[in-house]
Amino acid sequence: MRLSAPIYHLKRKAKLLSREEKIPLHEALDRIAVQEGFRQWSLLSARVSSTTIANKVFSQYRPGDLALIGARPGQGKTLMSAEILAEAMKTSSRGAFFTLEYTAKNVSDLFREIGVDVAEFGDRFELETSDAISASFIMKRLAAAAIK
Repeated sequence: MRLSAPIYHLKRKAKLLSREEKIPLHEALDRIAVQEGFRQWSLLSARVSSTTIANKVFSQYRPGDLALIGARPGQGKTLMSAEILAEAMKTSSRGAFFTLEYTAKNVSDLFREIGVDVAEFGDRFELETSDAISASFIMKRLAAAAIK
């Protein structure tokens, strides 16, 4: 179910309702939740927090899609990529992580940081840390993976 507005707008709406009708904030929050199709605010809040950005992004991908993630250094590109890759592998898809900067331990730690153990995906997870990584290298590896 999609919310009519971002959660922070709904919270603001509840605060205004609480002031206008002189009711406790928790009651106003519950009223807003009912308008959004939930029995209580806690259920609405749980639903919103269970859907991660990576989950939303991954749900828009179709088989064969290629994603290019770009941002300034330190903005979370690698972490976001790991989260999207984990979402893919949770659906029994294969995942490949190509890196010139990280070691296998670094990648394992990265996934552990987002609450994922790459070992649980077995042969669906492929890590490549070769210095030979290039666009053609990736294309060849992914073409070979598609045949499997």
